[in-house]
Amino acid sequence: MDLNLSGKTALVAASSQGLGFAIAERLVREGANVVISGRDVKKLKQKASELEAISAGKIAYQEADLTRSEDITRLVSITAATFGGINILINNAGGPPAGSFEELTDDAWQTAFELNLLSYVRLIRESLPYLKQQGGKILNITSSSIKEPIPGLILSNTFRTGIIGLAKTLASELAPYGIIINTIAPGRIATDRVKHLDQVNADKLGVSREAVEAQMKAGIPLKRYGTPEEFANVATFLVSDANSYMTGSAFIVDGGMVKSI
Repeated sequence: MDLNLSGKTALVAASSQGLGFAIAERLVREGANVVISGRDVKKLKQKASELEAISAGKIAYQEADLTRSEDITRLVSITAATFGGINILINNAGGPPAGSFEELTDDAWQTAFELNLLSYVRLIRESLPYLKQQGGKILNITSSSIKEPIPGLILSNTFRTGIIGLAKTLASELAPYGIIINTIAPGRIATDRVKHLDQVNADKLGVSREAVEAQMKAGIPLKRYGTPEEFANVATFLVSDANSYMTGSAFIVDGGMVKSI
């Protein structure tokens, strides 16, 4: 299947590691020009070099703290200036800290709001003038908590579901411009973030991280964690020309873990 991504420009937020980097890598392999971003310039340079070695699409990187509106404005404008526009926006951000309702302060709530919801709003707003020019794709990375709240992750459970409302509304508002917007939600994908959450649960239970991982795998029909590459395959399809008639929808990549319909 020809995804027709060669020569397209994609901005992938928070993409120096994990799911963001996996998507950036797959897009580059398909011939897209990709801008990766993150807060660690040294890591960005290293990851950009890895992507350049693929020798398909072109690569650029830009330092950005997604809680700062000026950083987002600069990230989008540099992306458009570097490659002459923006065809694809991948919204992504690091997950908020674990914690129960009574443990979390106003500062924790405010930071999670700015990072995990407001940054998506700002990225879309800044990218719209470019996406409107020829139509385009927006993909929001969230969490399986959009379907089934995860114990101990109330910040994620709250703000990830807000993104669903945002995307569903924008699907109608942006359709006249030929812009398609969808949401993709990972379940237990083998990333440093999931490893960290498993360790948090292990510490609470007084067991090893490996024991927590084994218990989690037992509850997944496919009996394993997914790989970042598997997640990236679905994401890449959703922002390609192969997806021309699905918008405002949420897709869960979780090996069947979530039981809700």
